[in-house]
Amino acid sequence: MEIKIKKASLKKRKAKPTDESQLGFGKIFTDHFFNIKYKEGRGWYDPIIEPYRPLELDPTAMCLHYGQEIFEGLKAYRGEGGAIFLFRPEENIKRMAASAERMCMPPMDAEIFLEALKKLVILEKDWIPHGAGTSLYIRPTMIATEPALGVHPASEYLFFIVVGPVGAYYPQGFSPTKIFVSEEYVRATRGGTGNVKAAINYASSLFASRIATNKGYTQVLWLDAIEHKYVEEVGTSNIFFFIGDELITPPLAGTILPGVTRDSVIKLAGYLGTTVVERPISIQEVISASENGALKEAFASGTAAIVSPVGQLYFHNKEYLINGGKTGPLAEKLYNEILQIQYGMKKDPFGWRVKIRNGKKAKKG
Repeated sequence: MEIKIKKASLKKRKAKPTDESQLGFGKIFTDHFFNIKYKEGRGWYDPIIEPYRPLELDPTAMCLHYGQEIFEGLKAYRGEGGAIFLFRPEENIKRMAASAERMCMPPMDAEIFLEALKKLVILEKDWIPHGAGTSLYIRPTMIATEPALGVHPASEYLFFIVVGPVGAYYPQGFSPTKIFVSEEYVRATRGGTGNVKAAINYASSLFASRIATNKGYTQVLWLDAIEHKYVEEVGTSNIFFFIGDELITPPLAGTILPGVTRDSVIKLAGYLGTTVVERPISIQEVISASENGALKEAFASGTAAIVSPVGQLYFHNKEYLINGGKTGPLAEKLYNEILQIQYGMKKDPFGWRVKIRNGKKAKKG
């Protein structure tokens, strides 16, 4: 299936940001986007990269009423000489297919998905920022567009990809965050949709996130829905605790998102000689380890921030400092290692990096 490309006229193209320190996250989008339609009995059709525009939806489009919406998040990185890299895009494609299956949506053709990613990023290559830690954020999304009321899987869908330059996800950059432990509200239950990247999971997290923000905390740490005892994940990330000589993270048991960065951290930490354990861990174990000094570090992992150190937990009306509120050496090491792989600055022992454009070789003086 050939992807048609319709370029925006030069007069209608947007001004590119000149101050990369003011990029923020998710506020700026480029001149083009990819989209493709699906209809039951016909399959996917009309793939096109075209000028960025508003979507046209019927007021009864089923995504607006019954929540059939899934998405992904990944990045493109500018390397030396203008080389452009993606980081494990096939994992995002697989995860979106799993999300589609759970939400009764048609899986996007993997070859078209990857080809569309590459073509769109190359077309928008001049939007990829140059500064350290900056990148081009990529948001693939699928929504149900069938105009109908009635609870059933839709027969028509739209898949699209938008991209935009981003800086650090957290305004404070690579500095320890403050995490609020939610005991009253939960993110997901067993048998639910906690393990898929569906819009509904994020909508249900907003209320507790607002409570945390109003109290001065960056994110919410969710506990399990049954006993309100076991740690699950942070609002936008998976969570890790370095206790004693083990790096511990909750297991994938159907209620947390199988993060691509989570998997990268697990594999990289093991490769670097750290013992990694995936097991249930209670919030009380974390607090006890904090009190007796066994908790050396805590950090979250995700596409947006890569590795985000946690410097403080709020639980039972009490604050607990972690590593004196400072970034720990393991979190810093993992952050730098993954970042350097992503930007093509060092060897990639795992084959994670996907080069989609070669850079210009530096001239010898």
